[in-house]
Amino acid sequence: MKTSHIVQISLASITILAAQLCYAQSPVGLWKTIDDKTGKVKSLVRITETNGELQGKIEKLFREPDQEQQPKCDKCEGANKDQPLLGMTILFGLKKNGDEYNGGSILDPANGKIYNSKLSVTDNNKKLDVRGYIGISLFGRSQTWLREE
Repeated sequence: MKTSHIVQISLASITILAAQLCYAQSPVGLWKTIDDKTGKVKSLVRITETNGELQGKIEKLFREPDQEQQPKCDKCEGANKDQPLLGMTILFGLKKNGDEYNGGSILDPANGKIYNSKLSVTDNNKKLDVRGYIGISLFGRSQTWLREE
């Protein structure tokens, strides 16, 4: 094998490894949200990144048989008012800032309110710490979402 081939293969391997390491700490992907009260999986949210901004859409809902299977955001205001939760964007405008993503917002469909938000990937890219807050981060609530394999 020629030296140039070895160099090309080495560079390709380094590029692939670097891409995997960047993805490894990224919140991009599919996440399970957990109900604060029951501890059960509530939904699947797909987080994507466009032009450096994250957004998250509800991809699947886990509902009890006696619950409305196609719920709408009846407490939301504006464009989301009475829109189906399935497919709704609930996380938007977050940008990378060091080890976390912040500067964005999160919608709580249960009460229709939009909060400031920040998030960070933890536990070897298996968990996502999501915080919604009013004003400063001290006044808010956190959830841990789990990566869907």
